[in-house]
Amino acid sequence: QVQLVESGGGSVQAGDSLRLSCAASGGTFTSYSPGWFRQVPGKEREFVAAVRNGNTYYADSVKDRFSISRDNAKNTVSLQMNSLKPEDTAVYYCAAGRPITSFATRNSRSYIYWGQGTQVTVSS
Repeated sequence: QVQLVESGGGSVQAGDSLRLSCAASGGTFTSYSPGWFRQVPGKEREFVAAVRNGNTYYADSVKDRFSISRDNAKNTVSLQMNSLKPEDTAVYYCAAGRPITSFATRNSRSYIYWGQGTQVTVSS
């Protein structure tokens, strides 16, 4: 059983940066693939970034702006978000799972543990 807690969200201006962190307890991220998803009201939860087997995956909408990283010593995973845009506004969730294929890595259904979410608001 793994519990995840996100932190680092907030309100920023377009072009600013934020770094989200996710701390795991009850287990280690080394046993799972970590991922970040985001969701806005009325829409499906959207894939943002993930790591599987040492490979990183990004949604096209955030590629070249966001970066996911792991710190196994601290048992955390982070999402560095640069050049933020208003369309990045969402609740961001970290997740842990065991996607069995590269394709499944982008699917929220591959993740079994979820954090409570942290709000990111980007104003223009």
